[in-house]
Amino acid sequence: MNISTLQIDNFRNYQHAKLQFANGINFILGDNAQGKTSLLEAVYLCGVGKSARTSKDKEMIKIESKQSRVQVKLNSKRGKESVDIVLDRTANKRVSISGVPVVRLGELMGVCSVVLFSPDELRIVKEGPNERRRFMDIALCQLSKTYFYTLNNFNKVLSQRNKLLKNGRASDDELFIWDKQFVEIGAKIAKNRRGFVDRLASFAKVRHFALSDTREELTVKYHGVDSQDLDIVKQTLQSQLDADRVKDLKHGYTHSRPHKDDIQILLNGTDARCFGSQGQQRSAALSLKLAEIDILTDLNREPPILLLDDVLSELDNSRCKKLLQFCKFTQTLITATHIEQELLDSIEHFKKFVIKNGTVE
Repeated sequence: MNISTLQIDNFRNYQHAKLQFANGINFILGDNAQGKTSLLEAVYLCGVGKSARTSKDKEMIKIESKQSRVQVKLNSKRGKESVDIVLDRTANKRVSISGVPVVRLGELMGVCSVVLFSPDELRIVKEGPNERRRFMDIALCQLSKTYFYTLNNFNKVLSQRNKLLKNGRASDDELFIWDKQFVEIGAKIAKNRRGFVDRLASFAKVRHFALSDTREELTVKYHGVDSQDLDIVKQTLQSQLDADRVKDLKHGYTHSRPHKDDIQILLNGTDARCFGSQGQQRSAALSLKLAEIDILTDLNREPPILLLDDVLSELDNSRCKKLLQFCKFTQTLITATHIEQELLDSIEHFKKFVIKNGTVE
């Protein structure tokens, strides 16, 4: 999969820009605060339907503009496609795929598969379980529209159950209705997440072993219901709900999984979150992202688009070279203030864009 053209209008600090990307490595260079990251944000928006930088769509609209438009033209195993997204200050965003408007955002999943790695992605290793669940869910949503809708349904059920508990007047009959849905839908979420992490673990171990020059072993473990059998997962979730019933009623929210699921990340057997250095945590997060690409490529039978935002400056030259060698096999957009000639000499083909004050020079 690759993007042939990205066009944006009134997006962030851009009035208008049109870029034609190469199939391999594309460098997007410029000083800080010129608009490099905004180009990656526009591509990411077309991939997952939302920004990785803000939860408010209207923040992406250029100041004093009423609308913003982003369009990518794609070449994939399905042929030529396009994704068109319009952001409006007075209306909901509008999404079209190859000129056909879509009513449900889930239809966008998998059309323009993207994997983003930026300094903020360090949160996957460094911060709490919510970041790691987000990491799993974004990848799984791009792999399966069904998962996207299942996850949305689960979040609605969880919200309704918590609302009932918070009111303090939840009867057994009322809780039974939501418990049944929680178990049925939650079991599917847990099963998919475990399957994803099992695949992720094997790919991430190989990627990190190469990235660290064989010095570190990365181990990834899923923390949730310990089974891939759907019936067993359902039974376990039901048992957890029953055991937590008094506690749920007392505190007014649901304590049971899968909205408590997590991934344990170990470097040479030690918890990377607690004991890893900043550099080790960054390399571990990068290995997880490269493993995500491996999974998407393996299951979709074509590589996704890799977005690297100001990553090379955070890695030593050895790891930069290894990363660039990996990037040759998937279309990659890389932002940086500058690129060392030594790194450019390590790759044969690339395209370079220079950004200044929201314009492409």
